[in-house]
Amino acid sequence: MFSRRSFVAVLAAPAFVRLQDPHPDPRPGVDARDVMTAEQLNGYGADVREVFEMVRQIPQIADGLRCYCGCAGREGMRSLLTCFYRGGMATHCEICQAEARLAYRRHREGQTLAQIRRAVEARWG
Repeated sequence: MFSRRSFVAVLAAPAFVRLQDPHPDPRPGVDARDVMTAEQLNGYGADVREVFEMVRQIPQIADGLRCYCGCAGREGMRSLLTCFYRGGMATHCEICQAEARLAYRRHREGQTLAQIRRAVEARWG
C-alpha cells in the first residue's frame, strides 16, 4: 500500500521525468545514398564536408543513433543519419556534427553500436 508521500511522488513523477526515445534500430541494407555529397555541399566549409564524408562511411551506425539536437520530433527525421540528408539539420547543427564525429571515431576504434550509443548518451543523453 502506498503512503501518502509515495502516492504524491508517483503522481508528480511524470511531470519531472523527461522521457527519451530509444535509439532506432538500423534499417536492414541502409546505405549512404541519401547523404548529401561534396558537390551538394558546395559553399559549406571543409569541416562540414568532412563530417558528411564520415557519415557516408558509417551509415549503418548513424542510422542506429538517435539525434540529440532536438530534431528527432521533426517529420522525416528517424536517426542521426537522416540529419545528413538534404533538408536535414547537419549542415549547420553543431550537435549533429559532433555526434557524428564521435560515432565515426569510436567506430574506427572498433567499438560496437551499443558502445557508441553509451558514449553518445553519456555526452548528450
